[in-house]
Formats: sequence, C-alpha cells, structure tokens
Amino acid sequence: MTSSRVAIVTGAGRGIGAATALRLAADGAAVAVLDVDAQTAADTVERIRTAGGTACAVVADVGDPDQAKDALATVEAELGPPVILVNNAGVIRDRPMEELSLDDWNTVLDVNLRGPFLMCQAIRPHLLEQRWGRIVNFSSSSALGNRDQANYSAAKAGIDGLTRTLAIELGPYGVTVNAVAPGYVVTDMTARTAERLGMDFTRLQQMVAAQTPVRRVGRPEDVANAVAFLVGEDAGFVSGHTLYVTGGPMR
Repeated sequence: MTSSRVAIVTGAGRGIGAATALRLAADGAAVAVLDVDAQTAADTVERIRTAGGTACAVVADVGDPDQAKDALATVEAELGPPVILVNNAGVIRDRPMEELSLDDWNTVLDVNLRGPFLMCQAIRPHLLEQRWGRIVNFSSSSALGNRDQANYSAAKAGIDGLTRTLAIELGPYGVTVNAVAPGYVVTDMTARTAERLGMDFTRLQQMVAAQTPVRRVGRPEDVANAVAFLVGEDAGFVSGHTLYVTGGPMR
C-alpha cells in the first residue's frame, strides 16, 4: 500500500475491525477508527499510535445518514481525503424467524446493509476526485443461508449484490469494490452466539475446527490479511468479487 493513504474502518473498536485497522496502519495508511463506542475506538487508536502508526477515532452510527456524512467530514479534517473504506461494522440479532421482531430485522439491516450503502455514498465524491479508491464490504458465509439468521443472512446477501453493482459503477473511476466473507472467527460476536446456544465457547470452537478443512477456527488477523490484499495496489484488477475467508470451500 502507498504510504499516507487515508483509510476508514468501521466497527474498528474491537475484533476483526480492530485487527484490520492495525494491519492497514502497519502497511502505511492513516486510519480513521470509526465505531459507536468511543472508548473502544480510542483503544484501537492508542494501539496504532503505540506501534508508530497514524490514526484518529471517529464516533458515529453508520446507519444514520447525517452521521455517515459527518464522519467523512471529520476524517478529511483530521487525516485528509479518504480513499479506502472498509465496511466492517455489524450486529446480530439471531432468532428463529417466528420470533424475529421488526426491531430485530431493522437493526440488523440498518447496520449491516444500510450502513455500508451510506458510507459508500458518502465517500464516493472523494474517490471520484482522486480517481483511485478501494472499498471492501463485509459479507459473510451466512449470506448462503444460516439457521436463525434470516435478518443477518438477508443483509449479507444484499452486501454481495451491492458490492457487484458498485464495482460496475465505480470501476471507470479507478475504484475497486470487493467483499470479504468470513467464516467462523473468534470474536466477541461469536462468543455471544455460543452463549445464546448454551454452549461452552471453547468447545464450540473445537467442534467448528473439526469440520473446517484447515482444522482450526479463524482469527481476526486472517480476515485483516485478506482486506489488506484487496485494498493494495496488487489488487487493482480484482473487483466485484466476494472472497470467502473460511478455511476451506463452502458447501
């Protein structure tokens, strides 16, 4: 990656988002750590600065159009025009379809699908002005369908369509748009899933690893490495693609 390019990583306070922010900063980008939680965003920024990188914290709800626009303005004022956007922020509200409330549906769609759309829309003028850019959206293996995740699966399937469409629209301006689709990765979110299922988190990881071709579960850094490739110069002819980071083929 060219040094000093400005990147935005949403949901970067912890987990995959934090790992991605740290990786991009290590590669030379100035990173805006965007999260709804001011403390975790500040923690990630501190880690980046301690390692010698450049970063700022931005508190925003990506599902709110005004906050998305304000976030872009803050990033430009703090670090310069952003040309890399990683739409990692996500939430789950897992329940069987008959138990899903409208609030469960709206919350998941707002953060996981509406949010990336709003952030892409907000950064678009910067990308067109620079005639270069990288967008990486977060899909999921759940886009293929997963029990108790009608809302989440629908949002992530929507991300795949959004990614391909924006790749077509923005390609003539030197902008690539791709998605990563993590499989089972050890994060706070998957820990909450284990709790919901009434399972020991370590035991659940062991069960998943036994069914994964590489015989281990994913780490946040595994996904961050894939994002780092997609936002780099070497991925300039890769666009409209969803890269599955799952430790093996999806059935």
